[in-house]
Amino acid sequence: MTDSHTTPGQLEPAPPAHGGFRAVLLQWGPSIIFSAVLPVLTYNYLQGHHYGEVSSLVLSGLWPAVETLVVFLVRRHIDEMAMIVLTFLALGLLSSLAFNSPRLVLVKDSALTGLFGLVLFASLLAPRPLCFYFGRRFATDGSPAAVEWWNGLWRFPAFRHNQKVITIVWGSVFLGEAVLRIALTYVLSVSTMVTVNAFLPFVAIFLVITWTIRYGRRAAARGAAARAAAGLTT
Repeated sequence: MTDSHTTPGQLEPAPPAHGGFRAVLLQWGPSIIFSAVLPVLTYNYLQGHHYGEVSSLVLSGLWPAVETLVVFLVRRHIDEMAMIVLTFLALGLLSSLAFNSPRLVLVKDSALTGLFGLVLFASLLAPRPLCFYFGRRFATDGSPAAVEWWNGLWRFPAFRHNQKVITIVWGSVFLGEAVLRIALTYVLSVSTMVTVNAFLPFVAIFLVITWTIRYGRRAAARGAAARAAAGLTT
């Protein structure tokens, strides 16, 4: 993860070993259960017990907040991603209470995903883009040493460039996924869209994480080659 302007003394240190796809699965498994499986089951249960569609959608959408609470009780800490989830959940809940149409509630969910894509693009103007913080969560074990290692990588130009590229790709994917879901909302039935709304974001997340891991590995390979070359010349 270096560039042509990086001197041997500026080469990024090799990253610590990490679990790759297995680690991602362990990280995202609970989120899939709380944000996809349980909401669909809850919606179907409430519909089977004669709840209205809007109230069923609102109540079934509270599971991500339960996940955040469980994580907080276990770790006694809420990270940046959890704060983002809570913020968007609160926005979604407030907007859902103002809607009388279930399709508008579903559109709201898609619109919030699109808004997240815009937030990713806007974060490019911040000192560090959002994907830097997401990467820190999934590329480290959360220990102080690993977090310090990740934060220290920001001083390398190639690493900063990679984080910005990843943020642009993530923003584009979330915006595209939101547009697709909004279009499907007016084509498919509400019950079908509940399932689509629950799982399509995770399909998008899986694809973009897969790309990110491969992109990161290629960047790491380039960095390793640069370190090897620097070692031969020093």
